[in-house]
Amino acid sequence: MLFNPADHPHRRKNLLTGKWVLVSPHRAKRPWQGRVEKLADEEKPQHDSKCYLCPGNKRVSGALNPVYTGTFVFPNDHEALLADTPLEFTQSVELLELEPIRGTCRVMCFSPRHDLSLAQMDLASLRMVVDTWASQLEDLSQTYTWVQIFESKGQLVGASNPHPHGQIWASNFLPNEALAEDREQRAYFERKDTPLLVDYARLELAQGERIVVENEHWLVVVPYWAYWPFETLVLPRRHVLRLTDLSNSERGSLAEILKRMLTRFDNLFETAFPYCSGWHNAPSGEGFEHWQLHAHYYPPLLRSATIQKFVASYEWLAEAQRDLSPEQAAERLREVSDKHYKSG
Repeated sequence: MLFNPADHPHRRKNLLTGKWVLVSPHRAKRPWQGRVEKLADEEKPQHDSKCYLCPGNKRVSGALNPVYTGTFVFPNDHEALLADTPLEFTQSVELLELEPIRGTCRVMCFSPRHDLSLAQMDLASLRMVVDTWASQLEDLSQTYTWVQIFESKGQLVGASNPHPHGQIWASNFLPNEALAEDREQRAYFERKDTPLLVDYARLELAQGERIVVENEHWLVVVPYWAYWPFETLVLPRRHVLRLTDLSNSERGSLAEILKRMLTRFDNLFETAFPYCSGWHNAPSGEGFEHWQLHAHYYPPLLRSATIQKFVASYEWLAEAQRDLSPEQAAERLREVSDKHYKSG
Protein backbone atom coordinates (compact mmCIF):
# COMPACT_ATOMS: atom_id res chain seq x y z
CA MET A 1 0.00 0.00 0.00
CA LEU A 2 1.37 3.42 -1.01
CA PHE A 3 1.18 6.44 1.29
CA ASN A 4 -1.53 8.94 0.36
CA PRO A 5 -1.76 12.22 2.36
CA ALA A 6 -5.50 12.34 1.63
CA ASP A 7 -6.01 8.99 3.38
CA HIS A 8 -3.21 8.40 5.86
CA PRO A 9 -2.12 10.20 9.05
CA HIS A 10 0.88 12.46 8.70
CA ARG A 11 2.50 15.59 10.15
CA ARG A 12 2.79 18.98 8.46
CA LYS A 13 5.33 21.63 9.43
CA ASN A 14 4.24 25.19 10.07
CA LEU A 15 6.79 27.17 8.07
CA LEU A 16 6.21 30.29 10.14
CA THR A 17 6.78 28.78 13.60
CA GLY A 18 8.72 25.57 13.04
CA LYS A 19 6.06 23.57 14.91
CA TRP A 20 4.31 20.49 13.55
CA VAL A 21 0.61 19.61 13.19
CA LEU A 22 -0.69 16.03 13.19
CA VAL A 23 -3.25 15.51 10.39
CA SER A 24 -5.61 12.51 10.53
CA PRO A 25 -7.64 12.77 7.29
CA HIS A 26 -8.98 9.20 7.51
CA ARG A 27 -11.11 10.34 10.48
CA ALA A 28 -12.95 12.91 8.38
CA LYS A 29 -13.09 11.70 4.79
CA ARG A 30 -16.29 13.71 4.58
CA PRO A 31 -16.52 16.88 6.71
CA TRP A 32 -19.91 15.98 8.27
CA GLN A 33 -22.95 13.89 7.37
CA GLY A 34 -24.97 14.45 10.51
CA ARG A 35 -27.28 17.23 11.50
CA VAL A 36 -26.03 20.78 10.93
CA GLU A 37 -27.59 22.84 13.71
CA LYS A 38 -28.25 26.54 13.31
CA LEU A 39 -28.43 29.30 15.86
CA ALA A 40 -31.33 31.71 15.90
CA ASP A 41 -30.12 35.02 14.46
CA GLU A 42 -29.83 37.64 17.17
CA GLU A 43 -31.47 40.88 16.12
CA LYS A 44 -29.34 43.77 17.34
CA PRO A 45 -30.32 47.46 17.19
CA GLN A 46 -28.27 49.89 15.09
CA HIS A 47 -27.54 51.77 18.32
CA ASP A 48 -27.60 50.24 21.80
CA SER A 49 -27.92 52.76 24.63
CA LYS A 50 -26.28 50.25 27.01
CA CYS A 51 -23.24 49.58 24.79
CA TYR A 52 -20.08 51.35 25.92
CA LEU A 53 -18.72 51.38 22.34
CA CYS A 54 -21.69 53.00 20.57
CA PRO A 55 -21.44 56.67 19.53
CA GLY A 56 -22.38 59.18 22.22
CA ASN A 57 -22.44 56.58 25.02
CA LYS A 58 -20.49 56.63 28.27
CA ARG A 59 -17.71 54.05 28.63
CA VAL A 60 -16.79 52.10 31.77
CA SER A 61 -14.16 54.73 32.60
CA GLY A 62 -16.78 57.47 32.54
CA ALA A 63 -15.42 58.97 29.32
CA LEU A 64 -18.01 59.93 26.72
CA ASN A 65 -17.67 58.60 23.18
CA PRO A 66 -17.97 61.21 20.41
CA VAL A 67 -20.81 60.80 17.95
CA TYR A 68 -18.44 59.19 15.46
CA THR A 69 -19.53 58.30 11.93
CA GLY A 70 -16.65 56.10 10.75
CA THR A 71 -13.93 54.30 12.70
CA PHE A 72 -13.14 55.39 16.25
CA VAL A 73 -9.96 54.62 18.23
CA PHE A 74 -9.47 55.31 21.93
CA PRO A 75 -7.12 54.17 24.74
CA ASN A 76 -8.23 50.88 26.28
CA ASP A 77 -9.88 51.60 29.64
CA HIS A 78 -8.36 48.37 31.02
CA GLU A 79 -4.87 48.24 29.50
CA ALA A 80 -2.83 45.03 29.65
CA LEU A 81 0.34 47.04 28.98
CA LEU A 82 1.48 50.32 30.54
CA ALA A 83 3.68 52.99 28.99
CA ASP A 84 5.33 53.99 32.28
CA THR A 85 6.33 50.61 33.77
CA PRO A 86 9.66 50.99 35.67
CA LEU A 87 12.30 49.13 33.66
CA GLU A 88 15.07 48.86 36.23
CA PHE A 89 14.95 45.43 37.84
CA THR A 90 17.51 43.09 39.37
CA GLN A 91 17.01 39.38 38.69
CA SER A 92 17.51 37.62 42.02
CA VAL A 93 16.43 34.01 41.37
CA GLU A 94 18.17 32.23 38.51
CA LEU A 95 15.34 29.86 37.54
CA LEU A 96 12.57 32.45 37.88
CA GLU A 97 13.06 34.87 35.00
CA LEU A 98 11.22 38.16 34.81
CA GLU A 99 11.43 41.09 32.40
CA PRO A 100 9.66 44.44 32.93
CA ILE A 101 8.02 45.65 29.72
CA ARG A 102 6.26 48.73 28.37
CA GLY A 103 3.44 49.18 25.93
CA THR A 104 0.02 50.61 25.28
CA CYS A 105 -3.41 49.28 24.29
CA ARG A 106 -6.12 50.83 22.14
CA VAL A 107 -9.63 49.87 21.12
CA MET A 108 -10.76 50.39 17.53
CA CYS A 109 -14.47 50.55 16.67
CA PHE A 110 -14.96 49.51 13.06
CA SER A 111 -18.35 51.15 12.63
CA PRO A 112 -20.86 53.31 14.52
CA ARG A 113 -23.46 50.63 13.70
CA HIS A 114 -23.92 48.24 16.63
CA ASP A 115 -25.64 45.63 14.46
CA LEU A 116 -22.93 45.09 11.83
CA SER A 117 -19.80 42.98 11.48
CA LEU A 118 -16.92 43.43 9.04
CA ALA A 119 -18.61 40.89 6.76
CA GLN A 120 -21.76 43.04 6.58
CA MET A 121 -20.11 46.43 6.12
CA ASP A 122 -19.89 48.03 2.67
CA LEU A 123 -16.56 48.33 0.84
CA ALA A 124 -16.15 52.04 1.60
CA SER A 125 -16.48 51.35 5.33
CA LEU A 126 -14.10 48.40 5.11
CA ARG A 127 -11.60 50.56 3.29
CA MET A 128 -11.80 53.05 6.18
CA VAL A 129 -10.95 50.17 8.56
CA VAL A 130 -7.90 49.26 6.46
CA ASP A 131 -6.74 52.89 6.42
CA THR A 132 -7.18 53.18 10.19
CA TRP A 133 -5.17 49.99 10.78
CA ALA A 134 -2.37 51.53 8.70
CA SER A 135 -2.47 54.93 10.44
CA GLN A 136 -2.44 53.31 13.88
CA LEU A 137 0.53 51.17 12.87
CA GLU A 138 2.38 54.24 11.61
CA ASP A 139 1.72 56.13 14.83
CA LEU A 140 2.60 53.37 17.29
CA SER A 141 5.66 52.16 15.35
CA GLN A 142 7.38 55.44 16.20
CA THR A 143 7.61 54.28 19.83
CA TYR A 144 7.16 50.51 19.95
CA THR A 145 8.90 47.49 18.43
CA TRP A 146 5.77 45.41 17.85
CA VAL A 147 2.24 46.56 17.01
CA GLN A 148 -0.34 43.80 17.23
CA ILE A 149 -3.60 44.61 15.43
CA PHE A 150 -6.24 41.99 16.22
CA GLU A 151 -9.93 41.16 16.51
CA SER A 152 -11.81 38.67 18.69
CA LYS A 153 -15.25 38.23 17.17
CA GLY A 154 -18.02 36.47 19.07
CA GLN A 155 -18.64 35.28 22.62
CA LEU A 156 -17.21 31.87 21.71
CA VAL A 157 -13.72 33.37 21.51
CA GLY A 158 -14.13 35.70 24.47
CA ALA A 159 -15.38 38.94 22.94
CA SER A 160 -16.91 40.98 25.76
CA ASN A 161 -18.94 43.31 23.52
CA PRO A 162 -20.87 42.55 20.29
CA HIS A 163 -20.21 45.99 18.81
CA PRO A 164 -17.87 45.58 15.77
CA HIS A 165 -14.43 46.35 17.12
CA GLY A 166 -10.85 45.18 17.43
CA GLN A 167 -7.82 46.08 19.51
CA ILE A 168 -4.26 47.25 19.03
CA TRP A 169 -1.58 46.35 21.57
CA ALA A 170 1.88 47.84 21.06
CA SER A 171 4.94 46.68 23.00
CA ASN A 172 8.67 47.28 23.36
CA PHE A 173 9.35 43.55 22.85
CA LEU A 174 8.60 40.88 20.25
CA PRO A 175 5.96 38.42 21.56
CA ASN A 176 6.46 34.67 21.19
CA GLU A 177 4.65 34.27 17.86
CA ALA A 178 6.48 37.24 16.35
CA LEU A 179 9.81 35.87 17.58
CA ALA A 180 9.14 32.48 16.00
CA GLU A 181 8.00 34.01 12.70
CA ASP A 182 11.02 36.32 12.65
CA ARG A 183 13.36 33.38 13.22
CA GLU A 184 11.85 31.15 10.52
CA GLN A 185 11.49 33.91 7.91
CA ARG A 186 15.02 35.17 8.55
CA ALA A 187 16.51 31.67 8.24
CA TYR A 188 14.68 31.04 4.96
CA PHE A 189 15.73 34.41 3.55
CA GLU A 190 19.38 33.71 4.42
CA ARG A 191 19.17 30.37 2.56
CA LYS A 192 17.13 31.44 -0.47
CA ASP A 193 17.57 35.23 -0.70
CA THR A 194 13.79 35.57 -1.11
CA PRO A 195 10.99 35.99 1.48
CA LEU A 196 9.44 32.74 2.67
CA LEU A 197 5.81 33.85 2.29
CA VAL A 198 6.41 35.27 -1.17
CA ASP A 199 7.58 31.85 -2.31
CA TYR A 200 4.76 30.18 -0.40
CA ALA A 201 2.14 32.38 -2.11
CA ARG A 202 3.58 31.41 -5.51
CA LEU A 203 3.34 27.74 -4.56
CA GLU A 204 -0.28 28.08 -3.44
CA LEU A 205 -1.17 29.91 -6.67
CA ALA A 206 0.44 27.13 -8.68
CA GLN A 207 -1.31 24.31 -6.81
CA GLY A 208 -4.67 26.06 -6.28
CA GLU A 209 -6.26 23.45 -4.02
CA ARG A 210 -6.03 25.47 -0.78
CA ILE A 211 -7.08 28.85 -2.26
CA VAL A 212 -10.33 30.26 -0.86
CA VAL A 213 -10.52 33.60 -2.71
CA GLU A 214 -8.11 35.77 -4.67
CA ASN A 215 -8.03 39.08 -6.52
CA GLU A 216 -5.51 41.28 -8.28
CA HIS A 217 -3.42 42.04 -5.19
CA TRP A 218 -4.34 39.44 -2.53
CA LEU A 219 -4.63 35.74 -1.88
CA VAL A 220 -6.54 33.92 0.88
CA VAL A 221 -5.63 30.30 1.57
CA VAL A 222 -6.22 27.64 4.17
CA PRO A 223 -2.51 27.20 4.93
CA TYR A 224 -0.93 23.81 4.35
CA TRP A 225 -0.13 23.60 8.08
CA ALA A 226 -3.51 24.93 9.35
CA TYR A 227 -4.53 23.87 12.86
CA TRP A 228 -8.01 25.36 13.26
CA PRO A 229 -10.67 23.75 11.00
CA PHE A 230 -11.26 26.75 8.72
CA GLU A 231 -8.12 28.73 9.48
CA THR A 232 -7.06 31.14 6.74
CA LEU A 233 -3.96 33.14 5.84
CA VAL A 234 -4.26 36.47 3.97
CA LEU A 235 -1.25 37.21 1.76
CA PRO A 236 -0.23 40.01 -0.63
CA ARG A 237 0.85 38.90 -4.09
CA ARG A 238 3.97 41.08 -3.95
CA HIS A 239 6.63 41.58 -1.28
CA VAL A 240 5.22 44.01 1.32
CA LEU A 241 6.58 44.58 4.81
CA ARG A 242 3.74 46.50 6.46
CA LEU A 243 0.21 47.81 5.98
CA THR A 244 1.72 51.29 5.68
CA ASP A 245 3.54 50.16 2.49
CA LEU A 246 0.33 49.30 0.62
CA SER A 247 -0.65 51.36 -2.40
CA ASN A 248 -4.06 52.98 -2.71
CA SER A 249 -5.28 50.21 -5.03
CA GLU A 250 -3.90 47.49 -2.74
CA ARG A 251 -5.82 48.93 0.20
CA GLY A 252 -9.05 48.92 -1.77
CA SER A 253 -8.33 45.42 -2.99
CA LEU A 254 -7.71 44.30 0.60
CA ALA A 255 -11.11 45.60 1.70
CA GLU A 256 -12.69 43.62 -1.15
CA ILE A 257 -10.91 40.35 -0.40
CA LEU A 258 -11.69 40.58 3.33
CA LYS A 259 -15.39 41.08 2.62
CA ARG A 260 -15.46 38.05 0.31
CA MET A 261 -13.61 35.86 2.82
CA LEU A 262 -15.61 36.94 5.89
CA THR A 263 -18.90 36.57 4.00
CA ARG A 264 -17.94 32.99 3.21
CA PHE A 265 -17.22 32.40 6.90
CA ASP A 266 -20.73 33.58 7.86
CA ASN A 267 -22.38 31.68 5.00
CA LEU A 268 -20.70 28.36 5.83
CA PHE A 269 -23.03 27.65 8.78
CA GLU A 270 -25.32 30.68 8.35
CA THR A 271 -24.17 32.27 11.56
CA ALA A 272 -22.07 35.21 12.73
CA PHE A 273 -18.85 33.19 12.39
CA PRO A 274 -16.61 33.66 15.45
CA TYR A 275 -12.86 33.95 15.05
CA CYS A 276 -9.63 35.34 16.43
CA SER A 277 -7.61 37.24 13.86
CA GLY A 278 -4.67 39.58 13.57
CA TRP A 279 -2.11 41.25 11.31
CA HIS A 280 1.58 40.44 11.42
CA ASN A 281 3.54 43.39 10.07
CA ALA A 282 7.32 43.47 10.06
CA PRO A 283 8.65 44.78 13.40
CA SER A 284 9.52 48.47 13.58
CA GLY A 285 12.87 49.64 12.28
CA GLU A 286 15.33 48.43 9.66
CA GLY A 287 16.70 44.99 8.86
CA PHE A 288 13.43 43.12 8.30
CA GLU A 289 13.46 42.57 4.53
CA HIS A 290 12.91 38.87 5.21
CA TRP A 291 9.40 39.63 6.51
CA GLN A 292 6.16 39.52 4.57
CA LEU A 293 2.92 41.20 5.69
CA HIS A 294 0.13 38.71 6.40
CA ALA A 295 -3.01 38.17 8.49
CA HIS A 296 -4.11 35.08 10.41
CA TYR A 297 -7.77 34.11 10.93
CA TYR A 298 -8.48 31.37 13.48
CA PRO A 299 -12.18 30.33 13.60
CA PRO A 300 -13.07 27.59 16.15
CA LEU A 301 -16.25 26.25 14.47
CA LEU A 302 -15.94 22.72 13.11
CA ARG A 303 -19.20 21.15 11.91
CA SER A 304 -21.98 23.66 12.52
CA ALA A 305 -22.85 26.90 14.27
CA THR A 306 -22.94 24.98 17.56
CA ILE A 307 -20.07 22.50 17.20
CA GLN A 308 -16.56 23.81 17.77
CA LYS A 309 -13.09 22.36 17.93
CA PHE A 310 -11.63 22.05 21.42
CA VAL A 311 -7.97 21.68 22.27
CA ALA A 312 -7.82 18.06 23.46
CA SER A 313 -5.54 16.49 26.08
CA TYR A 314 -3.21 14.99 23.47
CA GLU A 315 -2.73 18.44 21.96
CA TRP A 316 -1.92 20.12 25.27
CA LEU A 317 0.51 17.35 26.18
CA ALA A 318 1.97 16.33 22.83
CA GLU A 319 1.14 18.02 19.50
CA ALA A 320 -1.58 19.95 17.67
CA GLN A 321 -3.94 17.67 15.69
CA ARG A 322 -6.74 18.04 13.13
CA ASP A 323 -9.01 15.66 11.21
CA LEU A 324 -10.49 17.82 8.43
CA SER A 325 -7.64 18.39 5.98
CA PRO A 326 -6.73 21.94 4.88
CA GLU A 327 -7.63 20.97 1.32
CA GLN A 328 -11.14 19.84 2.39
CA ALA A 329 -11.62 23.04 4.40
CA ALA A 330 -10.61 25.25 1.48
CA GLU A 331 -13.03 23.41 -0.80
CA ARG A 332 -15.88 23.93 1.68
CA LEU A 333 -15.19 27.67 1.86
CA ARG A 334 -14.88 28.00 -1.93
CA GLU A 335 -18.27 26.37 -2.39
CA VAL A 336 -20.25 28.96 -0.41
CA SER A 337 -21.52 32.22 -1.86
CA ASP A 338 -19.93 35.67 -1.86
CA LYS A 339 -23.39 37.11 -1.09
CA HIS A 340 -24.08 37.32 2.64
CA TYR A 341 -26.94 35.09 3.75
CA LYS A 342 -28.57 38.02 5.60
CA SER A 343 -28.51 40.34 2.60
CA GLY A 344 -31.71 38.91 1.18
